[in-house]
Parts: sequence; C-alpha cells; structure tokens
Amino acid sequence: MNNKIKLAVAGAVLSAASIANAGIVIPAGDWTLDINGNVNAFATFHNNDKVKGGPITGGIASGEDAVGEGSSQSINTGLLPAWLGFTGTTRQNDVDVSFTISFQPNVSDGHVMGDILTPLNRQAFVTFGDKSWGTVKLGKDLGVFAGQAILNDMTLLGVGAGGANTSGAQTTLGGIGTGYIYPAWKGQISYTTPNMNGFSATIAITNPNQGFFGNATTVTSSVTTATELYQDRFGVEGQVMYEFTGDVAGKVWASGASYDVTMGTVSNTTSANDDSYTASVYDIGAAVTMGNLGLVGYYYDGEGVGTTMMGGFTEFNGASVASGDEET
Repeated sequence: MNNKIKLAVAGAVLSAASIANAGIVIPAGDWTLDINGNVNAFATFHNNDKVKGGPITGGIASGEDAVGEGSSQSINTGLLPAWLGFTGTTRQNDVDVSFTISFQPNVSDGHVMGDILTPLNRQAFVTFGDKSWGTVKLGKDLGVFAGQAILNDMTLLGVGAGGANTSGAQTTLGGIGTGYIYPAWKGQISYTTPNMNGFSATIAITNPNQGFFGNATTVTSSVTTATELYQDRFGVEGQVMYEFTGDVAGKVWASGASYDVTMGTVSNTTSANDDSYTASVYDIGAAVTMGNLGLVGYYYDGEGVGTTMMGGFTEFNGASVASGDEET
C-alpha cells in the first residue's frame, strides 16, 4: 500500500493558529480512498464599544454583550471549520463514480462542560459521469450559487472576519454578509458539463428549505406564535465558468438562483399565509493569479434573498422584520 501525505501550514497575523491539510491516498481494489482534512484554531481578542440604541443585528459587527461587557477572548475555528473527509473514487463500466462524506468537529466549546456543541455534517454525496458527457451529483454539498465566492475568500484558511466574539464558536464569518451571501450546504441534484476548452456549466435543483425568524425558533406550549418562511418548490441554481492557464491564470464565473418563498404566521392551532414572492439573485466574479499575487473581484445583486443567508430567509440575516416584509 502506497500512502501519499501532503502537509500545509498557514498562519494568521495577530492570531495564534495552525492549519494542517492532509491527504492520505489508499488503493483498495478497484477503489481509491482519499482521507483528507484540516485542523485550525485561533485565539482571538475582542474590544467592542457600547452601541447607541441597542445591540447590532445582522452582518458581522458586534457591540457589548448582554451584561455590558465589551472585552472578550475566545478560542475558535476560523472561517473554515476543522474538517475530516472521506472520498472514494473508481471507474466502472466506462463511468467515473465517487462518493464523499465529511464531518466538521469543533476545536472549542463555550459551555462549562466543554462538549455540548453538535459537530457539523456538511457533505454526503455521490457523483457519476465521464469527461465525454459530464457529471451528475446527488446528495448534500456546497450550494452552486455563490459557492465560488466563499471558495475564493482569502480568509478561508485564516481566522475569517473575527467578528464572532462568542467563546467556542464553530466558525467565524469571513466575508459572509459583507461581500457575498453564504451558499450554504444543501441537498441537491446537479449536472455539470464536460470541460470544453476551459468552459463549463452547472445546473442544479436544491432542497426547499424552511425556518422561523424573530425570537421564536418553533411553536411550543410557551411560544404560541411564530413567523415561518418556507420554499414552495425546489430551488434552481446554475453557474457558468471559464478557466484559463498560463503566466496569468485564473477563472471567470457567473451564477444565479431562484426560489419561490411563502411567509406565514404559525400558531399552536392555526397557520396563515401572509405573503408569497420569488427570491432571485445573480453574481459575477473573477479570480486571477500572477506569480505569488492573487486578485479576486466579485459582485452580486438580487431581490428577496437577504444579505447573509439566501433563499429569502430573513431570520438568518439577524433582522427582526414584520410579517409579510420581503427582504431585499
């Protein structure tokens, strides 16, 4: 058995951090198994001013906590959580087949017991295809729209934005909510074309998600009403991309998404639909490298998609909006 181990270490200014990305490739009959992952931990220090008019909601800005304390320290993961992934690949009957399963444990936990946070499980998907006709993916993976934005965020392997002053946070936000919308990890069925002289395209349907916003996360015996948003159909997401190599290498991409969203008031006994609308969004971006210099430019625009999480779910934006308000 031949094992190939790759190790990379990255650091961040003003933070204590170590990151190890390892890939162990193991032949197993007709299959090849790749075990990969990283561990990153940062000691962060925060000094927040008092906020006039109350706490800040939305984005990554933060003020004093609930007891008026402005200074805090924490040990957290960065924008990229600690990661352990397993990928198996094979070629059977002239078809490339693979599976990927991953989970993301925490490196710290703010609870007195130190072990109550639930690990993340972000990937569980299979693919099959061939370079002559493309690839089909089924399962849970990073969303198509805005996926390139976070994958090209320079803080991905670092502390991120450092805005999360909660001890033991699973991740920090990076540019999420300040430069791009979080693509999220979604159940999906997608098709990607073959690489055609650098050009490729992906189209996907994603799981219709739902959630509550405001102070209520669900309707219980003590919480009699809450406002819920849910998608009425599969989300539709797509992307086109052109990649090029040479002394100046990089890629240019554009992607978009569309969701039908209904906002309603839910109680212990009744429910009512207050508003329905279509949430739509598009983006365009470019990433270019010249030697050791890398540049990324990105722009997005949409309606009904919020600013931090998309799909029309304003509760993830941290804002308390009135029932029936469409987030722009």
